[in-house]
Amino acid sequence: MLSAAAALSDTVRVATFNVSLGRGGPGVLLKAIMSNKDPQVEAVIAIIQKVRPDVLLLNEFDTDFTNLALNEFRRALALGENGVDYPYFYAPIGNEGAPSGLDLDHDGKLGEWADAFGFGRFPGSQGMALISRFLIEGAGARSFSTLKWLDLTDGKIPASSNGEPLFSESIAAEMRLSSKSHWDVPVVLPSGENLHFLASHSTPPVFDGEENLNGLRNNAEIAFWVSYLDGVAFRDDNGSLAGSAGEYFVVLGDLNNDPADGEGQKAALSRLLNHRLIYDPQQRSEGGPVAAERYGGANLVQQGDPALDTVEWDADIGNMRVDYALTSANLTVSAAGVFWPKPEDADGELIGEGRDGASNHRMVWVDISVD
Repeated sequence: MLSAAAALSDTVRVATFNVSLGRGGPGVLLKAIMSNKDPQVEAVIAIIQKVRPDVLLLNEFDTDFTNLALNEFRRALALGENGVDYPYFYAPIGNEGAPSGLDLDHDGKLGEWADAFGFGRFPGSQGMALISRFLIEGAGARSFSTLKWLDLTDGKIPASSNGEPLFSESIAAEMRLSSKSHWDVPVVLPSGENLHFLASHSTPPVFDGEENLNGLRNNAEIAFWVSYLDGVAFRDDNGSLAGSAGEYFVVLGDLNNDPADGEGQKAALSRLLNHRLIYDPQQRSEGGPVAAERYGGANLVQQGDPALDTVEWDADIGNMRVDYALTSANLTVSAAGVFWPKPEDADGELIGEGRDGASNHRMVWVDISVD
């Protein structure tokens, strides 16, 4: 396992971490952070302070319109002898819990959870936040939350089991691509170069029916980045039409899809991982293989290398690689890893599912520099 020590002075450490800090209602996470007693919050903070990324994407973090929870979380991260300061952030609320005004679940009722553009108990539920030690060029950031599914190249809305369209033409025309968000956020590195962070969190390709709605949406959300890297122009939330990731970039996020295992479609993920502009560091850990062997089940018949796993799911599903930090091929990678210590290691107690540890997902990090 590559060391998770602090990055060298001439490198920048970037990371993605699904922190599983989604709670039951607005303000619940804020209260937990402010209490300084919540074991899950404290474990998440300890991991971030241990790995110390310069720029970090948080997935499944309850955001709010005034960033109260995120501001309190950043304050907590800066405390103590291992504190790390993140003065800059980007965290607009996306489609999670955003009311659509449409009857997306065909039950004749409006305003239910299942009718939101993306799953969430409330707007911002289990949302995204990018925090940074370096200046975020907010004016240059692009969000594609309002992009329609049909705006994607070869965008295809699934059909029902009888072959009929799952949604009427009027509803299909309003269906958004992102279950949460797709962002292109430029950060100014100490070298003066702009590094673009292409951030997203794709819907899980499960919890649907024969129509495979979530599976197709997951594939489409990943396919967006392939088209974006290919230079396809998309209209962002401000109405600007452009298609460029910048010279230097990192693709970050929980894509909810493994290259070899699980129910997700593999076409778009394979195209992304093998894209001519992408370098895949294939981050590894020592704890992943230990966990796969210990819990057995589906882990024993999976095709993927357990050292690459980034999430620990129930044994009947198996652990998988679903969280990614992929760099542009023109960046130099000096180190990379998955923060997944073995149980007997010094930081082993930080790893755990639910409130007994930080998250069932692991932080994925990479150290980079501009040639």
